[in-house]
Amino acid sequence: MSGSDHRGQSLPDKAKVLIPGGVNSGQRLVPGLEDLVVTSTKGGTFTDADGHVFTDFHAAFGPPLLGHNDPDVVAAIVDAAHQTDLAGVGVTAGEVRLAEQLVELVPSIEKVLLTSTGSEATYHALRVARAVTGRRFIVKFQGCYHGWHDAVSLNVISAPDRIGQPDPISAGSLPDTTAATLVLEFNDVAGLLALFAERGNEIAAVILEPIPHNIGAVLPTQEFLTAVRSECTRHGAILVFDEVITGFRHALGGYQSICGVRPDLTTLGKAMGNGVPIGALGGRADIMDNFSSRPGGPAFFAGTYNGHPLVVSAALATIEKLRTEPVHEHIFRLGDRARAGLAEICRRLDVPAVVTGYGSVFVTYFMPGDEPRNYSDLLPNDADMFVGYRRNLLQDGFFELPLNLKRSHISYAHTDDDIDRYLQAAERAIAAAATNRVTARNASTMGGISTDAITR
Repeated sequence: MSGSDHRGQSLPDKAKVLIPGGVNSGQRLVPGLEDLVVTSTKGGTFTDADGHVFTDFHAAFGPPLLGHNDPDVVAAIVDAAHQTDLAGVGVTAGEVRLAEQLVELVPSIEKVLLTSTGSEATYHALRVARAVTGRRFIVKFQGCYHGWHDAVSLNVISAPDRIGQPDPISAGSLPDTTAATLVLEFNDVAGLLALFAERGNEIAAVILEPIPHNIGAVLPTQEFLTAVRSECTRHGAILVFDEVITGFRHALGGYQSICGVRPDLTTLGKAMGNGVPIGALGGRADIMDNFSSRPGGPAFFAGTYNGHPLVVSAALATIEKLRTEPVHEHIFRLGDRARAGLAEICRRLDVPAVVTGYGSVFVTYFMPGDEPRNYSDLLPNDADMFVGYRRNLLQDGFFELPLNLKRSHISYAHTDDDIDRYLQAAERAIAAAATNRVTARNASTMGGISTDAITR
């Protein structure tokens, strides 16, 4: 169809012809929203091609912490665009200032390198861990997502019969690479101790999200995080905190500054720049000096766009605002209101639910019981209820991504009025989903974990 005239086609139809699936990331194609075209974003909202304005609690999986098109961040980008373009040689003053900020703010970071994405940062973290230790194996946890590369692109949202065995999320993954990744359940101290007792001298690195947000919000126990740190230290493995989501959204110093556990390496991502394409890898100086950015470093590190002046300016402006304005106070307070309100709604409607989250992140699992501590605890979640109420919210102009297990986010641009209106809409949406669910159950048995929701 190359060279065909697509005039007269709708934009979504044209996209489907020209772009595989019509979208540029697999998790942007949401069933029922295949024709969604976003035309503008502003503050806590986005607008579609039909003029519908949605209060946006999806927020691109969380990075626009200040809200879409924050004026201070936009002004910094525009100013930088008039001063410095990409030279691809040497270093800019902005890169040095950003490195200074990250070293000052994040407890584990003594030296830092910039990347364009979080996936690149986790890739380089594992590469340098293998280079330093001379070991092959890494450990990850079921439900944690660390990017698109083969070593970690497995055992995220798995079907129940795939838990406990290698479960790559993509065809084409190299079996030799995935076989070098050992998977444990999150918060399982006994399993961690047993694995290190058996294979500790083979493990190059342990990588984890300190809060596994790619399955909503599974909170860690302090005992677990302390045990991970202790076992890595005892056996000479490198501990990597993937704070691509938790970094900046939960605290300027990342979740490590909250829990008091210091990893050896930390990866950061888009929230650093309010959603621009930027990431970072930082940590102990003796590890970071193994990268080829230092002459003689054995672990190759490169990227033409690393430290691009425009994204660096966005990061500096974002961090400045986080340091000088009550951003975390505001979003944490609204997060508390959202979680408390959702829990009360579910109690009032007699809908089994666990409402959880952290700070500005909230999620409602439709299942009985206590807060989940690992991925297996989420298997009873009613996926049809989870997705159904989010679809119903669209009718009232609220957008929570209608994919199973996905978390929602509050930004600095959201207001108390947004939460008031959201909770009113959520009650209607949950009640309608519950009614539809009862009707569906009369016809067939449905529900459980859906495997179509992996991203960050």
